[in-house]
Amino acid sequence: MRLKYSFICIVTAIVFISGCSNFNPLDNSSADWAYNFVVWDGYIYQLTDEYVESVAEEIGEVTKYSDMEGTYSGNFSNEYEKGTKYYAIQGISTD
Repeated sequence: MRLKYSFICIVTAIVFISGCSNFNPLDNSSADWAYNFVVWDGYIYQLTDEYVESVAEEIGEVTKYSDMEGTYSGNFSNEYEKGTKYYAIQGISTD
């Protein structure tokens, strides 16, 4: 009887501990970003809903899109798909 009780306690403890674990090496869920952004020329620019009347010349495009956290190389965006064009805003320096 004591052996049966010990076995049930151990199995219950294992099930409880494994049920509380958040570790999953195959979890490919997307990141919970603080804000949407683009990377251009090595700088990160936060996206806003500010509208402009006119733009200047094209200065680049998104070369890599991802909604997963990691390193952001090239002209990266977590919002816009690959191929989305970047334009300079008239009267505002790209520096």
